[in-house]
This record gives sequence, structure tokens and C-alpha cells, in this order.
Amino acid sequence: MNYTQAEKYLSSFINYEHVPGITYASEEYSLQHIEILLHRMGDPHLNSKTVHIAGSKGKGSTAAMTSQVLTRAGYKTGLYTSPHLHNIRERIQIDGNQISKRNFISLISELKQFLDEAQPDNTCGQLTYFEALTVLAFSYFSKMGAEFQVLEVGLGGRLDATNVAKPELCIITPIGLEHTQILGNTLSKIAYEKAGIIKPGTFVVVSPQTPEVLKVIREVCHQRQAKLIEVNKVATWHKVSHDLYRQTIIIQSETNDYHLQLPLLGNYQLENAATALIALETLTHLGFAISVNDIKKGFASVNWPGRFQILKQAPTVVVDGAHNIESIKRLIESLRMYIDYNRVFIIIGISSDKDISGIAKELAPLLPEILVTRATHPRAAYTSIIASAFENYGITPKVTSSVTEALQEALSIASKEDLICITGSLFVVAEALTYATENFDPMFENPLQK
Repeated sequence: MNYTQAEKYLSSFINYEHVPGITYASEEYSLQHIEILLHRMGDPHLNSKTVHIAGSKGKGSTAAMTSQVLTRAGYKTGLYTSPHLHNIRERIQIDGNQISKRNFISLISELKQFLDEAQPDNTCGQLTYFEALTVLAFSYFSKMGAEFQVLEVGLGGRLDATNVAKPELCIITPIGLEHTQILGNTLSKIAYEKAGIIKPGTFVVVSPQTPEVLKVIREVCHQRQAKLIEVNKVATWHKVSHDLYRQTIIIQSETNDYHLQLPLLGNYQLENAATALIALETLTHLGFAISVNDIKKGFASVNWPGRFQILKQAPTVVVDGAHNIESIKRLIESLRMYIDYNRVFIIIGISSDKDISGIAKELAPLLPEILVTRATHPRAAYTSIIASAFENYGITPKVTSSVTEALQEALSIASKEDLICITGSLFVVAEALTYATENFDPMFENPLQK
């Protein structure tokens, strides 16, 4: 089996990431088939200490910060995230290094028999692409001797494939309305699904939430006798300064004042950083050796591309994977806070299962020049649908056939004082990053990451 064949085999499993609006989370669905399969494999998911992260926004950034600090503290640390920007191997990393092609091929070849046997077996049920990939991640972390595994939930929490792990610590980042056709059409219902990762007796670190969401999380913690830690009750945070590739922040916890360099822009990253820091302090309370210096070095070297990332100056080009109303609001806030600009050009492509009208409504007050585009991903909404949403708010967008065409068009029009922002989907951002790599000079070298 070569790498192409390994990817093709994995793609043979039904992929709900490509089919918007379809859910396997029916009343009959459970994670028992995943647990049976993993037990046949020797329970690799139980061989590493686990930090499990759910939420609607910020869970990937929080996972990246947490795992980087654990690595700096000397723990071999696995990181499992989704989706990926360029290749599937980005989702499975140890100590910041994605799984190699050789190890990916070897792992698929080794586990193929287990996965094949699971398919026709009623005790295991039909595996999905994400479930098969999650099994691969657990197996890889176990095989490589990872002491920690930091797991980002793929969708929801209660019925997500990652929820078979037994965490030392759970983190719940901000929750908003998303995937309503799957998770429920109210914040309470969505919060219940996210809170499904909470296990009896565990510590649960929770980012600031709306009262409706917090009520559900508190109830679940009470029912399961889990220790709830509300980040905004035990810490404060603020930004000291920033430039185009980092910000200096201060986080004050009940035990320490942390002066941190964070190579991620966006005001919302302060909240993510505070959440990750309180989670790490909680781990030290549980007996793990993580020093203040580990935290400083870990935060300073975190890498999480595609989230409010500046690619170019004169004109300023920024990408951000905002894909729902709340994340778009945060993007707008960050654009106003971090960048001085004259006109703003928004290049936008959105997945078909998102609130396209709601996103258009949030962006309209910027009075932007809109360039509608479509990623090559199967879930991408048709440009005519996105264009129509903006027209409802008095904006006539330019329709383009690709991210490359949209970028080239914006660059040909924009002056040095203007801003070009590519957003709406991580799939669109990924294609913009590819274009930037091939056409833009490297903007700067970050000395903090050496």
C-alpha cells in the first residue's frame, strides 16, 4: 500500500464532513461500536492521559496551546484536531509534528484488518470516516508512547468518536448556535451535546458562556459530580501590546501573574489563552509537572495557521476561518482593533450548511467590497446562494469561480492602504494559504518560534 492507496482506503468510509445536514446521531446511535473495535485492538485510547476539548469556537486554538505547553514541559503529547487545511496528516500530531506518510501508511496497513472486520459486524456497526480516523489517532498515540493526548471534538461531544476516551480534564470553549440540524436548534440543546464529554469526577474548565449555556453545564457537572472551574471566576486577562505577528498579554490567575507572548492575533485568542492556562494550572493541581517557564515557552511557540493570520502588507491580506455568526462578529472586532485600513475587500466562501444569511447580515455594516467564491470542497455553497444573501442587504457582490481568481481580482483593485480579508470557511482559507505560499514573499520570521 502506498500513500495514495492509504488515503483512498480511508476515504472509502462514509464521510459526513462532505455531506452537510446528514446525521448519524439518531436515538439508536451510541459509541458502543467504537469501544468494541478499540477493545479488540487492545484499548489504545486508554494508554495516554487525556485532555478533551469541546465547544463551538476556539477549541482548536485552545488545543494547540495546551498541547504545546505539555510538550515544552517534557511530556510526549499527541494532538488530534479537525478539520485539516491541506492534508489529512495535519490532524494527527505528536509534539507539533504531523504523522509522517510512512507511519500513516504503516498504521492503515496494520489496522485495515480490524477496520474491515468491523464493517459487516453488527456489533460494531458501520464506521464513518471520522470514526476510522479517530481510531487511527488513538492507535498512533499509543504506539508512539504519547503520555498525553489532547483531543478536539469533531462535532458535538456526546456522540463524537473522541468521547470514548477517559479524560483527566475536560475543556469547554464558547458555545453558540451551530449544526442546528444535528445538535438541536437551541443553545440549551447544543450545550447538552457539548457537555456530553463530561465524565464523572473529572475537572471541567469552562470558558465564559451565556447564562443559558452555563446553566446546562452546571447541571451536568452536578449530576456527574464533576468539578467545574469557570475561567472568568478564577482569572482575568488583557492585552498589553501587539504587532503583526504576536501579542503580549497578561493573565492573572489565583496563583500567578503570567506575562505571555502569543504568536496568534485576534482579541478572542486572549480568552482562549486564559482557558488553556487555567486548564494547565488544573493539571499541575492534579500532580503533573508544568512550570511557569514551560507555560511561557509553550505559548510563545504555538502555531495555529488560518486563524486571523496576516499574509501580506500593502495591501494587508488576512485570512480567518470564521464560519458562523459569532466567529464573524469576533473577526470584525479584530479587524477594527488590529488593522488600520481604508477600504475593505471581503473574499468569502461558505459551506452550504452554515447560516449564510446571518453571516451576510453581520458583514454588511462594514460596507465592504464583496467577492463571492467557492472552495473545491463538496460542502461549499453555490456562489449564487451567497451572492443572493448579500444582495438582500443592499450589497452587489462580484462572483468568482475560485479563491485564486477572487484573490487576484482583489489584489488588482486594492490600494496599499486597503484590506483584503478571506473568510467564511477553513476550506476557503486553506486555498488562500496555498496561493500565498506560491505567490507572496514570506512576510516575517517569528523569532519566538526558534
